[in-house]
Amino acid sequence: MENALRRHPSLRAWLLLAPSAAWLLIFFVAPLFIVLIYSFLSRGDFGQVVWKYSLENYQRVFDPLYFNTFLRSSYIAIITTALCLLLGFPLAYFIATRSPRTRSALLIALVIPFWTNFLIRTYAWLAILRTNTGLINVTLMNLGIIQDPLPIFGNDFAIILGLVYAWLPDMVLPLYAALERLDKSLIEAAGDLYAPKYKVFLRVIWPLALPGVIAGSMLVFIPALGAFITPALLGGGKTLMIGNVINNQFLSARDWPFGSALSALMMLLMLAATLIYFRTTGQKGNSL
Repeated sequence: MENALRRHPSLRAWLLLAPSAAWLLIFFVAPLFIVLIYSFLSRGDFGQVVWKYSLENYQRVFDPLYFNTFLRSSYIAIITTALCLLLGFPLAYFIATRSPRTRSALLIALVIPFWTNFLIRTYAWLAILRTNTGLINVTLMNLGIIQDPLPIFGNDFAIILGLVYAWLPDMVLPLYAALERLDKSLIEAAGDLYAPKYKVFLRVIWPLALPGVIAGSMLVFIPALGAFITPALLGGGKTLMIGNVINNQFLSARDWPFGSALSALMMLLMLAATLIYFRTTGQKGNSL
């Protein structure tokens, strides 16, 4: 065996990769393949899966009821990504320009929310935003600032707020990684050439930070598009996103084939977004 490994170095690499490859194959690739197969099957009268192949499930996806939900989910995910970028870029730049000790402390403070369960953090926002018993409305009404509760719960505002809170660190960390490597001498050179600050940002900082922008946008957009806990809680049961529809198809309607078709299309969209990310970052890396 040792002689074979010496003669074929690539064999050793394959043996080292075998455990992780088997794990991914069994617990990642195989379930996705099962979902893909189920998406072409049919639902029986009592919720069972019938092995009758058809494209009806994919045709139902374009029904206005489901297609509009998908478009609405995309809209909420885009708004969430834009707000995370708007808030995260200045924060990431501030952290990247601090001293090493301060930088470490700020990064720790940024990731501390990840130490708490996501569901618990969402319930915390539920206690803050509720219409009649939420902390914001109760405080403002007791102070006499408002007479009627503000409509900040059970709508798109509450969902987007919860999603921005949940995924903002995923935007900041890639931006920080890109901005921390930024050559400060380029900014100084632009200032020495009397470039206005907005031109320094557009011509120097933004192009160099673009890989972090793209990476952070992907890390926020993909989970925001498939979110179902935040819409279910902060939406008050009135607002559905595509993740809630998929969840309902599997657990309530017991229509596994249609739920699998929705899941397959979601995975296809996310795969396309990921490929665009790698292609874009690869081209940016080559141009730099």
